Amino acid sequence: MPLKVPDTKALNDLVQQARIGDKGALQDLVRASQDSIYTLALRFLINPDDARDATQEILILMITRLSTFEGRSAFRTWVYRITVNYLLRSRKIQSRTLTLSFKAFEEDLHAGLVEDPAPAADDVAMLGELRIACTMAMLLCLDVEHRTAFVLGDILELDHREAADVLEIAPATYRKRLSRARSEVVAFSGRVCGLANPAAQCRCPRRLPEALRLGRLDNSRPLTQSADADDYEKILARTRSMERDLAALSLQKNPALFSCPDDLAATVRAIVAEQQLH
Repeated sequence: MPLKVPDTKALNDLVQQARIGDKGALQDLVRASQDSIYTLALRFLINPDDARDATQEILILMITRLSTFEGRSAFRTWVYRITVNYLLRSRKIQSRTLTLSFKAFEEDLHAGLVEDPAPAADDVAMLGELRIACTMAMLLCLDVEHRTAFVLGDILELDHREAADVLEIAPATYRKRLSRARSEVVAFSGRVCGLANPAAQCRCPRRLPEALRLGRLDNSRPLTQSADADDYEKILARTRSMERDLAALSLQKNPALFSCPDDLAATVRAIVAEQQLH
């Protein structure tokens, strides 16, 4: 289950304590930040191992730059800014970032649909995996500017002013990016996804056999184990009662937050301490 993030005052208190050398406060600060960072990284990289490595690098940056935090923005905003800058500018990350087009993704989804799939014992769990993997892959069809705007605003639910502050752009520019990203996600989901539109061809049970055959789902590290996500049947029942556009957007928000697969507090602190010796 994702950790409960402390409120702004509690975070600021941890920052002040960590800056004067309180090791316990520093570890608490890392633990309070790692899930949000991991969620952003996972939405960019898809691969949990790559996202975990990126999270560790970003946490190291957060600690080493802690003395530069002046409190002009919320600590959360400052951490998100470091995270986004790293994800957008790191050559290591750029080499691992996947990209898709909506057209290619739609063709891929439609290529292996099974007309009348035979149910299997583990279908309930795997349908949940497939739904999350598919909604995450959909975001790869957005360019990085619009993907970042969508994740910050519609998944992490930052208000427009804070999201614009993270991206260091005008609020009006941010709102324009978010609006376009929403439009593209809603249009694709409404045309292709059977959860958003019952008339659409692609439904998770029809897609699952081909996804398993192609190795698109990793049973060794299920996404559902690191997320507080509703199961497939519950999602299906909920979206059937929603207007199509709302259903499309709600699919991206469940889950909103992933838990980092490892507690990185001790590891990150040890790496930073080693760096400071050299």
